[in-house]
Amino acid sequence: MKYKTQGVCAREISFEVRDNKLYNVTFTGGCSGNTQGLGRLVEGMDVKEAIQRLDGIHCGPRSTSCPDQLAKALKQFNTH
Repeated sequence: MKYKTQGVCAREISFEVRDNKLYNVTFTGGCSGNTQGLGRLVEGMDVKEAIQRLDGIHCGPRSTSCPDQLAKALKQFNTH
């Protein structure tokens, strides 16, 4: 799935979900080291757990962040 981000440096998040587990999370744009690290940390994680851990994280004065945007993408995925 691909998700167009809003309010962060990364422009898009791509990921796969198999058996309700998260795989191959990649960000287009953003802080490369941080987004690569985030992708590796959530690899194989249960989707609901990832949402719980990442939802609501802010980046400086912004009301969202790359982790928060991933949580939003996963919430959208779960409604389909």
